[in-house]
Amino acid sequence: MKLVVVLVLAALPLYCLAGSGCQLLEDVLAKGADPQTSVEEYVDFMSEFLDNDKEREVAEGLKQCFLRQSNETLANFMVLENAIFDSLLCAPF
Repeated sequence: MKLVVVLVLAALPLYCLAGSGCQLLEDVLAKGADPQTSVEEYVDFMSEFLDNDKEREVAEGLKQCFLRQSNETLANFMVLENAIFDSLLCAPF
């Protein structure tokens, strides 16, 4: 799980630098880290990006990883996400 989070967080600045904006990514991560959002709600939210059953399984697994974390860990994740989005590399976007 920690490796997945590290990889996602490492990709965030690159996503921002791609010029496609970060709002959608922020929404995806916020829903993922929200313990009130169920796996089904998360997959429904992501459905336009999921082309097949394997991708759907991966989205379900990612949400399950978030659901297994403590509230403190989820709060720390959101703090880290905000620090990345507020960084100099993402600020212009």
